[in-house]
Amino acid sequence: MRLLYLLLLLVILFNCQNIERNCNNFKTGKFYSEISINGKIFKSEFFRTRGLQVEHYNNKVDSSQVRWINDCEVVFKSINPKNISERKDIHLKILTTTDSSYTFEYSYVGEIKKQKGIAFKAN
Repeated sequence: MRLLYLLLLLVILFNCQNIERNCNNFKTGKFYSEISINGKIFKSEFFRTRGLQVEHYNNKVDSSQVRWINDCEVVFKSINPKNISERKDIHLKILTTTDSSYTFEYSYVGEIKKQKGIAFKAN
């Protein structure tokens, strides 16, 4: 019985990890991101204020309204959608942070399939 309690205690201790999430550090500023989709890396640069994000990707510029749900989750709504898929809002959740980057997952609002990426503060 002692062995069972010891194993239970070890499981509890190893599952209680502190994941750093200082999301407020990434609500505004200039960033660049990398996203891997089917083994291919996609890069973009963007500037974010409290209410607006302007992204440069593949020689295109896209502007979105920014609405923070909580400190670590945000919804982007395209300002000038050019097609049906651009009309869908994007939900982004910051999973972990460091002093200069954050790991995130995102998807269209209401969809189950999520993609992951990493964003870095630009100097």
